[in-house]
Order: sequence, then C-alpha cells, then structure tokens
Amino acid sequence: MADASTRGEEFLEEVEAVILDNVSSEQFGVSELAEAMSMSRSNLLRKIKKHTNLSASQFIRQVRLKKGMELLEQTSLTVSEVSYQVGFGSTSYFIKCYRERFGNAPGEARKGTAETSVNVHSLKPYRWSAIIAVSTVLLIASYLFFKKLSSSGVEPEKSVAVLPFKNESSDSSNLYFVNGLMEAALSNLQKIKDLRVVSRTSVEQFRDTNTPIPEIAETLHVSYIVEGSGQRVGDRVLLNIQLIDASRDQPIWAKQYSRKVVDVFALQNEVAREIADAIKVIVTPAELERIERKPTENMVAYDYYLQALDPFLTRTHEGLERAIPLFEKAIEHDPEFALAYAGLAISYYFLDIYQVNKQYTGQISNYADKALLYDAKSAESLTAKAFYYMHRKEFRLALPYLEKALEYNPNSSFVVQMLSDFYARITPNTAKYLEYALKGIQLDAGGSDSTTKSYTYLHLSNALIQAGFVDESIKYIDLSLDYNPQNEYAPYVKPLILYAKHKDIARTQRALEKVWQKDTTRLDILQEVAKTFYFQEKYDSAFYYYQKFVKARESRGLDIYAHDDVKIGMVYKQMGYTAQAADFFRAYANYCDNDESIYKSASMAVKYAYEGKPDLAIEQLNLFAAQDNYQYWILLFLELDPIIQPLKSHPGFKKVMEKINAHFWVDHAKLKESLEVKGLLTT
Repeated sequence: MADASTRGEEFLEEVEAVILDNVSSEQFGVSELAEAMSMSRSNLLRKIKKHTNLSASQFIRQVRLKKGMELLEQTSLTVSEVSYQVGFGSTSYFIKCYRERFGNAPGEARKGTAETSVNVHSLKPYRWSAIIAVSTVLLIASYLFFKKLSSSGVEPEKSVAVLPFKNESSDSSNLYFVNGLMEAALSNLQKIKDLRVVSRTSVEQFRDTNTPIPEIAETLHVSYIVEGSGQRVGDRVLLNIQLIDASRDQPIWAKQYSRKVVDVFALQNEVAREIADAIKVIVTPAELERIERKPTENMVAYDYYLQALDPFLTRTHEGLERAIPLFEKAIEHDPEFALAYAGLAISYYFLDIYQVNKQYTGQISNYADKALLYDAKSAESLTAKAFYYMHRKEFRLALPYLEKALEYNPNSSFVVQMLSDFYARITPNTAKYLEYALKGIQLDAGGSDSTTKSYTYLHLSNALIQAGFVDESIKYIDLSLDYNPQNEYAPYVKPLILYAKHKDIARTQRALEKVWQKDTTRLDILQEVAKTFYFQEKYDSAFYYYQKFVKARESRGLDIYAHDDVKIGMVYKQMGYTAQAADFFRAYANYCDNDESIYKSASMAVKYAYEGKPDLAIEQLNLFAAQDNYQYWILLFLELDPIIQPLKSHPGFKKVMEKINAHFWVDHAKLKESLEVKGLLTT
C-alpha cells in the first residue's frame, strides 16, 4: 500500500494537471478547482494546506507561475503574452508575483538566469488543452489594473479597496450608519488623484465573507485593503480601522477611535488622511480642502442623509422613491445641505429618464441649482447640474459639469460610467467612449460578481466595435457571455458585432430574430430585427416588426429611437400608409433640427435623400466626412440604407464615401497608436 507521502504527491499531481488544463482561464479559481476535482471546497483547502502549507489560491498561482517560466524559457512569446496564457489578468501583477516567487524579473528567464527549483515539490509537465491566443488588446488590462513598472523594479501600486464595514452594534437598525461611515471613507479617498480606489460595487461581494485578504486583493487587483468595524452607542461612534498590505497580508496601520457623533466628520477626514499617509500618496492642497469640507453642521440632517444612501444607490425606481423623502427630511433640518439637494436632483432625473412627458423638470432644476449654490466643488452637485441639462437635452452644456465632477472626484466610477454613456449614446465619440470604458474597468477592477464582469466586458466590446477593433470586440463579447449567458444585452449585440466580421445581413437578421423570440417584450431588439429586414428591402416583414414597435412605444409613452423614424416612415410609405409615413418623417425632421451631435450632417443627408434632393444630401455627406471619431456602424450600414440608394448614381457619391471611409481609418490608426503609447495595446 502506498504511504501517505506517495498519496500526497499523487493528489498534488492530479490537482496540478487540472490547473494546467485550465491555466489560460483567468476566472479558474478555488471554487472551479474544487468542482473539477469533485471535492468540497473545504476538503480541497484542507488537503492542499496539509501537503503544501499553502492556501489553494496560492497553490494555483504557483502552478501558473511555473508554467509561465516554462513558456518564457521554451518559446518566443513576450512576457505580456505569457502572462495572459497562464491566466493572469494583469501583466504587471504577473511580473510582481514572478519576481516574488523566483527572485528575478520574467524577462531574465531567456537569459538562463532564472532559478527553476520550486520549494513545494517538482512540477512535472502534463498534457493540457491548447491555449487559445488572446488578442493583443487584452493588454489593456495591464494598464487598467496596475500602473507601469518603474525602470528600477516593481513599485507597489497605490491602489486600495475599502471593504464593507462590519456593524458591531447589537441594534441592526444602526447598519445604515456603519454603511455610511464606510461610504464616507470611500468617498474621501476617491478624491485623491494619486490613489486608485476601486468602486463600492466591486467590494460589495466581500460583505460578510471570510475570504482571505490576499485572495480579495488579487480579485480586486489592489495593493492595499482597508477593513473596518463600527457601532453607534448613544451619542458616541466607536470605530476600528486597519490598513493591510495585501502582498504580505499584514496590517501596516491600525487605529481605534471613540468620538462623539458630532465629531464624525473630523473622524472621517482623519481616517482618510492617515490612510493616505500610510500608503504615501500625494494629496494636493485642493484635494485636502475637499476632503475636509463638512457636508453639514446638522447631525440629524446627516442621519437622514445616511438613511437615504442605501436605497438611493440601488438606482431602482423603488429605491429612489424610498430615498427621496429621506433626502427631503435632511433638507428640512439643514436647508443648505448640498449633498441632499444633489441626491434629490439625481433621483428625480432617473425617475424621469425614459418618459416622453417629463414630470420632474422643475424639481431637477431647483435641486441641482441649490446643490451648486451650497457646494460648487462637490462632484455630486456638478453631476446633478449635468443631469438637468441632459434632462433638457442640452448636452453640450452638460458635458463640462461631468468633466469637472471627475476632476473633483477622479475615482468616481459613477461619473465615469455617465461619461462613457455620454460618448456612447448622447454625443457619440468613439475615442472618448473607449477611453472612459477602459477607465470604468480600472475603477471596477475585479468587478464583484460574474454578472458585473459580464456587463463590464459588454461595455468594452461595444466601445471597441465602434472604434473599428472588430476581432477584439468579438473576444470581449464572448467573455461577456462566458461570465453571464443571461446578460440582457450581449446576446443581441453579438450578432451586430459579427455583422462587422462577415457582412451578412440575412444571417444577422436570423440571429436577432432568435434572440427576440426569447423575450418579445424587448423593444430594443424588436427595432433591430425590423431594421435588418428594412436593409434587405423586405418591407412587408419590416412593417410587421416596426408596427409592433410603434404601438409599444406609443402605449408606454417612451421617447426612444427617434433617429430611426425616417426608416419607419420609409417602410410605412412602401406599404401604402402615406399619411402615417409623413408623420414619421416630420418627427425625423424635427429630430434632425435638434441634433447637436457630430452625426447631424449625416442625419440631414438621409433627410435630403428621402426628400429627393441629392445635391443637398451629398453636400451634407461632405460636411460629415470632416468629422472625427464617428462610429464604425456608419461605414457598415450607411450605404446599405435603401434611402441612400438613389444617391449612388450621383457623380459625387463615390468620392464622398471614400472620404468618409478614409477618415475613419485614419482616426482608427491614430487611436491605436495612442493606445499603444499608453501601454493599452501592443503590436
């Protein structure tokens, strides 16, 4: 019978084989390993610890690093390529772990200077599945998760995650107060540009868990973790805080506080300063001023504000309606409470966002103005004012407020998301959209659960396709679906992305129809199905779907897809509904008149083509050809549009379309070069 040592070696060899079979998958972790081994997680952890004195996550990382060394020694792959082929989401994190494990940089492996011994036991080569080559755009993650390495070695990145504070009070109703302390600590640290602070949504997954600190830090791609617990006892706040160096899993700063509730703001500011000092980040005088600014002198008002935060941050209709009266109570106790006014303005904006007949314009205007009046340097006040202008569709006026909000809170994932959406949907700009999509991933590093990761990759995929990075976009849409096949948007975005690859509109139509059949209430997919039939000039089928869309849009009072009214009008006209077609065209003409985006001239060209004015249409296309950073969809679908077909006989059509295509690819090349310079892409 084999002795215990032999059985242990056999077990570890089996574990290594499973890890190597999945080594290129970044998301293959302890839970996935336990499932593959047909073991409980606890039993797996116990056995690995017994035979290696390592945690399961450490053992997985060690196997990845050993395989990385083999690839560096035996292939011509770059360090970046190797890091992704062994499942590291960040090149710089791979380098950091490699140096800690082997005592030298991975680049030295090819010089024959790397040590190949492993302390646990010798790793043997095993047959493992072929590694799929990952596109160079995945190097984006290197920048997103960790800053560039200094020439003198690996510097710990100034990045931190503030975990949800534990409520130590016997009164569970005090949870909102403890959550508020955590939110304040997070908010203060987010105001420091020299520090990367991951978002609230990213850390929420670790509420009430016993996950080891190194594993949390690896998931969130941060160097430091802030843990806290607190309670409110009468008029006093008791708070315990510690800052942990994740690489060593050791506290580098810890402190206990006992203060009166009236001194809670001084406490929050002190915590932020001491954490910043411990990490050695640069805090500018302006940042310090914003950190130390008291939101209110009235603690009753602040208590109502904290009660409003949890429902407010859900952004759901129900949550916002619960938050509004609490914000109003806060203002009753402090009529100059800027954060509460901003909360009200933002709440009413989201309640009204998709309604044709706006109900809350007055409230949004009033509360946003008061927020700015009482604190013009608050990111929340500036965001509220931006939302007022977006509510009024005065988008050019909104943009400076969003950009200033990000300046005052450079780690605000909420503002970054709004800027990303702004450049994706409201005032489309492919370069800016991609920039903020990448920034969003940086702030949501390790992004909470698989659903969040799925939507993060969806957003990035959409940004990439709009900028003309087709293959890269396909990879990210596939990742989005891998993380969450039930993602509401990825299944219908994917056929559109694939159209950019295969240029087969009938295939795209069939794929979209299948997606729509799974949920026939989806108007976004419905109008896309109708459009694919329209592009094929199958007007009877297009009419079938557009009619459903129009009825649903009208019955729900929705202000959506106004830019497609000309297509709907064309279909109705072809089906003999001339009066209704004229109504749709008038609506489209009104849309063109009010369009402030770079696409106004392209929209006007379609309008003139519909009216049978080819010279004016070509003139507008020439104006559009001078614009920058327009979407790849223009190249893919403009010439496919039946309304544009009569223009093809115009002597200026071919030339102007060549200009539009050439300008897009010039912008694409500039963007690619810019990303490469910043370390986001490599060739």
